[in-house]
Amino acid sequence: MTMDYATYIAGLPRVLAGAGVIFRDARERLLLVEPNYRDDGAWILPGGTVESDQGETPRQAARREAAEEIGLDIEPGRLLAIDWVPGTGRPPLVSYLYDGGVLDEARLAAVRLQEAELTDWRLVPQDEIERYFEAGMTRRVRAALGALAAGTGTVELEGGHPVAAPGR
Repeated sequence: MTMDYATYIAGLPRVLAGAGVIFRDARERLLLVEPNYRDDGAWILPGGTVESDQGETPRQAARREAAEEIGLDIEPGRLLAIDWVPGTGRPPLVSYLYDGGVLDEARLAAVRLQEAELTDWRLVPQDEIERYFEAGMTRRVRAALGALAAGTGTVELEGGHPVAAPGR
């Protein structure tokens, strides 16, 4: 008995994908948003689900989500981090974090929240992000900021922790 391709694909494991953007101001504070759909009080970066079933790429999703959520349509810069995030009660998530660059005063004044999903936004000093993010997000963002500061390539993470490449 031969399995058809559609049946084969339907039986493969599932992975969710999300993409976010790290925007900073001239003082290197991060732009965070407060979602209204979380009950743990955690804030997030602008971003969201990659609509892969519509042919969307992670980079396209990061740009679309930032435009939808905060009203800024900015082409994301380089990929800073990719994180494999195991889940309980959901498939694993692959999270892509892009550099959104430094926003000037005019861009910051143009921020407009998507009120259907978000209740607030603010600029947060980097040394205070753990007060806003859950632990995994804090690790992911810190690793991405480290890659940005060092000018290195994309950092590979698992649960927010750097993965050591074999032979290193």
